[in-house]
Amino acid sequence: MYQPEPQSIIFSTLISDIDKGIIKIPQFQRDFVWSLEQSAKLIDSIVKGFPIGTFILWESDEDLRSIRNIGGANLPSTPPGSMCQYVLDGQQRMTSLYASLKGLKVNRDKKEEDFSKIYIDLMAGSEESIVITDISDRDQSEFVSIQKLLYGGFAELGAYPPSLHDALQKYKDILTTYRFSTILLRGASLDVATEVFTRLNIGGKSLTVFEIMVAKTYDADREFDLAEKFEEFITDLEQVGYETISASTVLQTISVLLKGECTRKDILKLDKKAFIDIWEEAINSIHKAIEYFRNSYRIPVSKILPYNALVVPFAYFFYRHPNKPVNDMKKYLDDFFWRVSLSERYSSSLEGKIAQDIKRIDRILKSEFPRYEHQLDISKESIIENGGFNANRSFIKAILCIMAYQEPKSFSDNSIVRINNDWLKRANSKNYHHFFPKAYLRGEKEDFYINHILNITIVDDFLNKNRIRAKAPSNYMGEFKKENNELDKTMETHLINDLEEFGVWEDDYDLFFEKRAEVFKEEFKKRTISMRNVKSKS
Repeated sequence: MYQPEPQSIIFSTLISDIDKGIIKIPQFQRDFVWSLEQSAKLIDSIVKGFPIGTFILWESDEDLRSIRNIGGANLPSTPPGSMCQYVLDGQQRMTSLYASLKGLKVNRDKKEEDFSKIYIDLMAGSEESIVITDISDRDQSEFVSIQKLLYGGFAELGAYPPSLHDALQKYKDILTTYRFSTILLRGASLDVATEVFTRLNIGGKSLTVFEIMVAKTYDADREFDLAEKFEEFITDLEQVGYETISASTVLQTISVLLKGECTRKDILKLDKKAFIDIWEEAINSIHKAIEYFRNSYRIPVSKILPYNALVVPFAYFFYRHPNKPVNDMKKYLDDFFWRVSLSERYSSSLEGKIAQDIKRIDRILKSEFPRYEHQLDISKESIIENGGFNANRSFIKAILCIMAYQEPKSFSDNSIVRINNDWLKRANSKNYHHFFPKAYLRGEKEDFYINHILNITIVDDFLNKNRIRAKAPSNYMGEFKKENNELDKTMETHLINDLEEFGVWEDDYDLFFEKRAEVFKEEFKKRTISMRNVKSKS
């Protein structure tokens, strides 16, 4: 059980403890943002004897990732045998004091602020600002820099007029004997410490698990910095169009590999050494999962992956089974992917469902069909009922994945349509085309049917903007037929297998809608397994 201990420390102890590496600022704190003027006001409050608030410190032997450099001052590691005291509240004030009293130069936004240029106005009255930054048009004898006051030799200070010597001594004594109020948390866990931080900072905005784990897993000796490692990982994923995979997905994967569970509490309790030890293998397993999505399902970019979280059970699979699945194992794994996606399984209670699904992956690894509570509904009625277009829903993304699997070609010249993550970040993506244009159907059909996934095809930006617009399908497809000798083959890549049979030449939307629902039902049947046809092994 931890106990908060009210304490007070004087200026020299505060600066000394920072210089020694005993007091540190954990990396999850925001950057130092206070200006020279704000820092001067803080010191002005100290000089006038005003309280400046309490510093809350957490004493721990945890080796957290912490700020190693303040304004060019390289801060050392905590000395052996000493406990580190991490600043949970008061980072801006403490950094401001340190920068000001050490006279550091701080670079921000390509601009340098010199914190040695803070001065005591020796002529100021008690009602005026005693600590200033503007000394233009002032006589040199009327002010003294904080640096000179605290660290100047006898000769420097003695050069001031004798009438100011008492003032110089008074202000020096105030600064060196001012007692800073602190509360020290001893024996608190990392979870408790970050909860305290959350409640005291940023209007109660919670730290993310990733921010906490960046601090917790930092290891200078092993050159492990989670923030840097994750950035390298995302840079690699950019090369294959999967850069939207989240940090939380990576943490969930590692937690599942180590513990079989992935709640916030599970992640925060992960052993630092075990986390670092498994990092490379975990990342390699995620890469294999992504490679499987791209090659086996032909999902070209992560933005249409039904859930980021699907990476977790698939990475677990490839961690346990480095080779590609074959035969029943492959059938069961693929069924699992589409079952999760089409049932929108991960839309709630994600961590608990992943833990359940890891047990299902264990059965798949034995080439056994997992147990599922419900038969997956892939009927035409279900497709129609659930198909209102919303590119953020896993059901819709699953259908987009099936469209992408066909490697859709351009209506005009049969060239490959490139699907782009940047485009798909927008709700009105350039890749999504209403085959029966919205403007053409407006007034004839309800919005639900106009904007239905069954009316969507994946095209290129040029086609959407310049060729189709609000024309009737028979009109614009007639134009494409004149210039694309392989139009029938092109349309098969959009799962519109026969323009005549789909009612395109008659602009028959109802027929088109029914035919496309039938096509997607058949595509679902190819990819999923009916539980009635499988005798699950115990």
